[in-house]
Amino acid sequence: MKVILLERLEGRGALGDVVTVKDGFARNYLLPRSKALRATSANLKVFEGQRADIEARNAKAKEAAGAAGEALDGTAYILIRQAGESGQLYGSVSGRDVADMINADGGKVDRSMVILDKPIKTLGVHPIKVKLHAEVTVTVNINIARSQDEAERQARGENVITSQFEEEQRLDAEAAADLLEGGAGSQESFDRDDA
Repeated sequence: MKVILLERLEGRGALGDVVTVKDGFARNYLLPRSKALRATSANLKVFEGQRADIEARNAKAKEAAGAAGEALDGTAYILIRQAGESGQLYGSVSGRDVADMINADGGKVDRSMVILDKPIKTLGVHPIKVKLHAEVTVTVNINIARSQDEAERQARGENVITSQFEEEQRLDAEAAADLLEGGAGSQESFDRDDA
């Protein structure tokens, strides 16, 4: 189906372009959300008559998104979740979770604006793209941790899973060395008790 774009669509075209898209994409997404018009001669005339208004509205929306993006770009949020020893979350963090965190902090983001290729399933600091407008995209950092202390350590750049593993190895090595040096449960202590 041929449509006239009413805003810039990434990978499709710019405002005012006549493009061919799949029928389902046009009927289910572009037309109901007023992102495009069917490319008929009547709609082309209507679009040309309203082009200046549409461009002005788009420029105003882009400017508002840019101002909101300046405040949002580079901000960091902490999300406390339960996770296993290997750092795998017991659930996942979705676009809705990210949007809820931003909105709770005073931002205005819809979950459809959050761009996640796949749900986040591990602890750590994850950069997330938020598309505020067709031409305005910002990045926020989500720090997913099991506790506030762990989140602070991750924010400093520490890999808490690796450091936890190294700490356990160090403690195991100390326990083994203690056992070899005649610590609790050594053979000498049993021999004295028997005598």
